[in-house]
Amino acid sequence: MNIFISNLSYNVTEGDLRQAFEAFGQVMSATVIKDKQSGRSKGFGFVEMPVQAEAQSAIAALNGQAFKGRTITVNEARPHAANRRCKDKKGGRDREGDRDRRGGGDRRGRGRY
Repeated sequence: MNIFISNLSYNVTEGDLRQAFEAFGQVMSATVIKDKQSGRSKGFGFVEMPVQAEAQSAIAALNGQAFKGRTITVNEARPHAANRRCKDKKGGRDREGDRDRRGGGDRRGRGRY
C-alpha cells in the first residue's frame, strides 16, 4: 500500500521516514519529494508498505502525531492523475485555437441589446 505523508519538516530525510514506518512492519520504499531546482524538501513524501494490515496500522498510529517538530498527516495515497485538466479546454479558445467571438450578448444570441 502506498502511503502519503504531508506537513513534514523540511529537515526530514528518507531514512527518518523509513525508520518511523518500520516500527509497524516492512517498508519497501520511503521517498521525500524535493524541489527540482533547489533540492529542498517540499514538505511531503510517500512510504510504500507491502502488507496492507501493517500499513493501516501505521496510518492509524502516525496520523496527527508530532514528527520532527511538526504534526504530520498520514493517509492512503490516491492514484496519480497524469493531467487533471481537461485537454479540450485551452484557456478560452475553441478547438481550432480561436478565441470565442460571440461577444457579451444575451443567451438567445441577439447581441448586447
